[in-house]
Order: sequence, then structure tokens, then C-alpha cells
Amino acid sequence: MGPVRAIRNLGNRLGLAWWAKIETDNPNSIYWFGPFLTKRNLKNKVAVFMNDLTEEGIESMDHSFIRCRRIEPLTF
Repeated sequence: MGPVRAIRNLGNRLGLAWWAKIETDNPNSIYWFGPFLTKRNLKNKVAVFMNDLTEEGIESMDHSFIRCRRIEPLTF
């Protein structure tokens, strides 16, 4: 495990990591994208993840940025 990944994991365990919560319709799902050390880095990367969901056929989605601790599962 590299040092950046170790720091991200520690930040997540402490509840300091940034996550994107992406809620979709049809299918009605919640995706969690993260963890990230900074909100800025998350904002720079979330568009790619949302684009991937669009390519999978998901048309309606909403997202929010949350600083929290997340564990599996990351999709509901």
C-alpha cells in the first residue's frame, strides 16, 4: 500500500475523508465515490465517475459531497 492510499484510509477511519454520494433513478441506487483527502480533488474526479454511470444508461442522478467515514457496501 502506497503512502497516499494509507493516508486516505486513515482519513476515512477518522471520518475526515471526502466522499461523493450519488443518487440515481432507474435503477433507484446510491453510489459512494471516494475516499479523497480534499474536497477539491473529489470535485475534479467525480465528473468522470458520473460520466461512467451515464454510459451505463443511468439518466437521472444527483450528487452531494460529504465528509464522513464510509465502509462497505458502497452501492445500495
